[in-house]
Amino acid sequence: MSEHTTGPLQGRRILVTGASKGIGAAIARAVHRDGAEVAVHFNSDRTGAEALASELGDRVHLVHGDLSDREAATQVWSAASSAMGGVDTLVNNAGAWIASPLEAEDARADGKDAWAEGWDANMQLNLLSAADLCREALLTFREQGGGAVINMTSRSAHRGDDAEHLAYGAAKAGLLSLTKGIARGYGRLGVCAYAIAPGWVDTGLAAGAVSDEVLAGLPLREVTPPEDVAELVAFLASGRARHLTGPTIDVTGADYVR
Repeated sequence: MSEHTTGPLQGRRILVTGASKGIGAAIARAVHRDGAEVAVHFNSDRTGAEALASELGDRVHLVHGDLSDREAATQVWSAASSAMGGVDTLVNNAGAWIASPLEAEDARADGKDAWAEGWDANMQLNLLSAADLCREALLTFREQGGGAVINMTSRSAHRGDDAEHLAYGAAKAGLLSLTKGIARGYGRLGVCAYAIAPGWVDTGLAAGAVSDEVLAGLPLREVTPPEDVAELVAFLASGRARHLTGPTIDVTGADYVR
């Protein structure tokens, strides 16, 4: 693609975590299409990230980091900032639907407590890594006169998740509260913050979990395309509705309506 591409996000430098596939890849495509420079973060799927970078062409930078490690967020931020000469929009998309089984018989073969491990893993990947990246963003944004944080939460943050994923819902609820706090506490410094709460999205995370019975119960009779979420991110990143800061925007195809 031409380096002279124009669009509503021209000049924006956007870090998208978990961008090698699924919602993250769709977000990277949408913001890049609209003119942004994009740092595509990935962990295990280097092949997917490299394929995406090849597809998009210029204005793309690959950033590796395992966000299940508490130290990784700072490294990811630094790498993205160095590659793009700064970051003005953070999209915290990386996450996983990690079980936290209640029953003792579900303990791991190595004797570790699956309940405790599930909580630790969910809190680190789905909340703490995002919080650490938000911290890096806020430290930067207050010096450069503002920026935007877009956090991917879940309908589970509102209604809770199923019995096997209690920790996931709790972590996403924490991320939702964090987003509200950032909007309220840092708006005066030019920082806008938004939470997006998808339901079922057509990604690998939902593969095998969406049965015909589930589909029949969805108002639109289909799971949400990741592109629908991506278009919302591209709009929010544009700054065209600054006073929208602070909300949680549901993208569930009316499956969950508050």
